[in-house]
Amino acid sequence: MPSVHQVAIIGYGNAGRRFHAYLIGLAAGLRLRGIASRDPQTRQRIVAEQGCLAYESFERALADPQVDLIVLATPHDTHAAMAIEALTAGKHVVTDKVMCLTTDEADTMIEASRRARKLLSVFHNRRLDGDYLTVKKAIGDGELGPVRWIEMNWQRSGPPRGWRGRRDAGGGRLMDLGAHLIDQTIQLWPEDPPMNVYCRMHHDFGLIGQPEIDVESHCMVTIEFASGRTAIIDTSAMVHQPKPRFLIAGIAATLMKTGLDPQEQAMFAGDIDSARDDPVHYARISDGKTEKILPTLAGRWIDFYPNIAEALSGIAVPWVTAESVRPTIAVLQAALRSAQTHQAVACHADPGARR
Repeated sequence: MPSVHQVAIIGYGNAGRRFHAYLIGLAAGLRLRGIASRDPQTRQRIVAEQGCLAYESFERALADPQVDLIVLATPHDTHAAMAIEALTAGKHVVTDKVMCLTTDEADTMIEASRRARKLLSVFHNRRLDGDYLTVKKAIGDGELGPVRWIEMNWQRSGPPRGWRGRRDAGGGRLMDLGAHLIDQTIQLWPEDPPMNVYCRMHHDFGLIGQPEIDVESHCMVTIEFASGRTAIIDTSAMVHQPKPRFLIAGIAATLMKTGLDPQEQAMFAGDIDSARDDPVHYARISDGKTEKILPTLAGRWIDFYPNIAEALSGIAVPWVTAESVRPTIAVLQAALRSAQTHQAVACHADPGARR
C-alpha cells in the first residue's frame, strides 16, 4: 500500500485556505494533519472548516513528529528562513511562490535541502495553467516557427490587500502575478538563460488616496535572453481593459490568447474539475492570411500535489525543483534593482553548477 505523507500548512490566509488546503485534500498520498496560525479565532476556524489540527505556531508544527511535509503559505519575506529551519529539522518543504526574495536566499535554501536530503519545491501551479500549456504546445509543435518576441500580460483593477501591499514583506504585483509570468517564460526555453533586465514601475496608489500602499501600481519588465529573444512582462493593479494574456510573435505566425485560466474561480466554487475556458478566449494563430483557433487544453493544478507525494515516495521527480526556480528569482531581483536605478541590470540566473 502506498505511503501517506502527513502535511502541515503554515498560514491560513487566502493561499493556505483556498489553494493549498483544497488541493492537498484532493491529493492521493497526502493527508492534511494540521495548519498553523497564531490567532486563536483562526485556529477555531481551521478545526471547524478543515477537520484537522490547529497548531499555535510554526514551531509547534515543526515539533510534530508525524509531519513529513511543511507547506509555507506565509508572506514572501518569511520563506527563506522558515524553509531552512524546516529542512534542518528534517521536514520536506513546499513554499508558496515566490520561493524567496534574492538569489543568495535561493542558494542557501537549495544548499540546506541538499544537506538535509529533503525535498524543496515551490508552488508554481501556473506551470499547469491550461492557457500556458496550450501556448507551450503550439510553440513546441512549431506552429509559430522560431519565436523571438513574447509578451505576457496580467492586469487587474484593485489595490493589493494586507501584506501584499507592503514592499518589505515582498508584496506587489511583480512578486505575485509577475513571478508566475516570468517563471512561465523561462520554462518555455529553460536552456536559454535570461541575461539582462529592464524594469519600469509606477507607484500611483497615493493618487487614489491610499498612500499606505508602497508597492507598485504598474510594472513592466523587459528581459533579454542569451539567444537574443525578448520577453515583456506587464502587470498592473490599475487597468480596467486588460491586454491579451499572451502575444507571441514567431517568424512564421503570431499567437494571441485572451482571458485568464479558469481553474482559480472553479476551485473557489468548490469544483476545480469544472473549469472550462470560454471559447471566446481561445488562442488564435495568424500568418497574415489564415487564422487557426486552438481550443484551450485543460489545466492541471490538481496534479501538483500528487506529484509531490510521488516524489516523497521516491517514484517520481518533482515537476518544480528549487533549482529550476532560481532563474525566476534572479530576474525578479534584477527587475527591482532596475526600477530603482532606471537602468538595465545584468541577470545572474545561473551560478554554474546549480542547473
